[in-house]
Amino acid sequence: MLLTIYILLSVLCFICFSAYKAWKYATMPIHSRLDLYPVPKEADRAEYGGSYYEELEWWSKPRKVSHINEIKDMLMEMLFIKKLFENQRKLWWASYSFHLGIYFLFAWTILLVISIAWPVIFVQYITTAIGIIGFILASVGNVVLLMHRLLESDLKKYTTPQEYFNLILILAVLLSGIYAWSSNVAQVSQTVGQLISFQALDVGTALTVHLVLLGLMFFYIPLSKMNHYVGKYFTFHKVLWENDPNLPGSKVEKDLQEAASHPPKTKWAAPHISAPHIKEGSDLNA
Repeated sequence: MLLTIYILLSVLCFICFSAYKAWKYATMPIHSRLDLYPVPKEADRAEYGGSYYEELEWWSKPRKVSHINEIKDMLMEMLFIKKLFENQRKLWWASYSFHLGIYFLFAWTILLVISIAWPVIFVQYITTAIGIIGFILASVGNVVLLMHRLLESDLKKYTTPQEYFNLILILAVLLSGIYAWSSNVAQVSQTVGQLISFQALDVGTALTVHLVLLGLMFFYIPLSKMNHYVGKYFTFHKVLWENDPNLPGSKVEKDLQEAASHPPKTKWAAPHISAPHIKEGSDLNA
């Protein structure tokens, strides 16, 4: 029963911590305005990188905003990692395999629940196929990404121990899941049924190890840099594409005034910003 409580608590914490992160992003002060174009919501002008500033006396005219273009562009990034494909094609194959595998495994989990409520052979076959594809794609992508960071000098310079830990933790979850599922296929569906009905789990050692690692991952991900699944919307929508005009009485003006009323309390300690250190008794004119 402790294992049941542990897994359900980890899922609940994953949801709550992710929601808290979203709230923190949403309530942060307004970012530094960059106005980098093209901006997808600029309707017809987005195609060539134009802006409403092109209009004479633009401040007196209604803006044409296309939220459909904005949503399409965000989905291209979230579902297909578009910018990595355009700028780092070599890394894209592994990254997309990894992320697509995670999407398949998420779908597999939902289908497991559906197959319990609706035990039709066709649904079970689809569930099994989706699970196999998901484990293969995610595992292969994870290993290739890890190899890139271990073997390529450019990436090794910027890879922190935490990033290695992130990949190794997820790989451990994937490999333990593959082993547990292949050892006893029926036990996985049984375990999901026991979890959603809040029953004590009756599992073997392999599945116990997998569930412990899986719960640890659910606790950890929202608190780590892997929470970009939450932050991506805000960084795109609020940083790259936020180009609303700062007009008198506008929300932008109010947000800027609010940010200006809370000056930073810490100083940047970079050597080229800090004041030079002067030794006592030294000649300033020397």
